[in-house]
Amino acid sequence: MKLRCIVLDNSIIQQKIMEKMINNHPNLVLSGMCSSVLEANHHLTNNKIDVMFLDVELQFLSGFEFLESLENPPQTILTSNKPDYAAKAFEYNISYYLLKPITSMRFKIAVEKVLKQHSIFNQKIEEDEFVLVKSNLKKEKVVLRDIKWVRAIGDYIKIVTAKQNFIVHLTMKGFEKMLPEDKFLRIHKSYIVNLNSIEKFSYKDVEISGRLLPLSKSKKELLSDKLMFS
Repeated sequence: MKLRCIVLDNSIIQQKIMEKMINNHPNLVLSGMCSSVLEANHHLTNNKIDVMFLDVELQFLSGFEFLESLENPPQTILTSNKPDYAAKAFEYNISYYLLKPITSMRFKIAVEKVLKQHSIFNQKIEEDEFVLVKSNLKKEKVVLRDIKWVRAIGDYIKIVTAKQNFIVHLTMKGFEKMLPEDKFLRIHKSYIVNLNSIEKFSYKDVEISGRLLPLSKSKKELLSDKLMFS
């Protein structure tokens, strides 16, 4: 198992240290090295990230404030020169608090904890997997196994489930990142489907509950592969 990482730290020296440690770890892949919140936010929006190494003392706002600005932050390991923020880190459900200077041993312990949490999350029974979305001005719990498909409607998405539908102000790309890749696939620019809900498909569409959804030519082979190994 390899986890994709991003580092957000103002210090070039610290970036070099983190880069070396991540590259030397067999279960980590460095996806991005960022010096600013803007840069990190852009990277998180456009890439699937499993772990973020986040410095508390950033240039224009704190690491905690940056976390609050993220709708769905990845597992986070906080780094800091001070032990003072450890209690506050607990309130933010931080995976680990790394004090600088970071030693190889403490880095290894932090990563092992993240790997364990990631493994537990991925082994959850399907019935317990869900996402939280904001629909009609309130937070709704949407169970993943209940989702049949998701459709893009302008600046919104429509989540069609076995029980009810949800209209959510969110991009398809944003929602796609919240879904497990082995259970869902974006088959068209306007549609994401639950692989377990597919009844049959042809070269141009997918059938779910008697409804035909468009299938992009570029996704047909990928869909076939996923259905074969799911």
